[in-house]
Amino acid sequence: MKFGTYIRERRAALDRTGQPLSLRQFAGELGIEPAYLSKIEREVFAPPSEQLIIKIAARLGEDPDVLLALGGKVASEIKAEILKRPALLGQLIRYLGALPDSEAARAVHDLQTSRRGPLPVMKPAAVKGTV
Repeated sequence: MKFGTYIRERRAALDRTGQPLSLRQFAGELGIEPAYLSKIEREVFAPPSEQLIIKIAARLGEDPDVLLALGGKVASEIKAEILKRPALLGQLIRYLGALPDSEAARAVHDLQTSRRGPLPVMKPAAVKGTV
């Protein structure tokens, strides 16, 4: 599914009262023009900036990394970590990517429960106005 289609479906299905969230209301909460949001949802415009995707994810109760991936983006702090150790992290990502989901999840679980303790949780960069 494409980014715009996904957020349109999630927006229509969710608001704080259980009613569909109008495009105008959602755009207002995000601090953007309804016309801009409409064009994103209809795939006329490319997915927006990382910061706006993170705000959208927060409001919709979605995982920001999933929405960023749908938008063809990677969180800036993840990119920064990869740039610090590109060969090692590239190899790790390729290895995990080749595994079935259940085995990849187990590998992550094993890392989290290793003798070093839990892995730090990397949160997307804080964004002003995030819900």
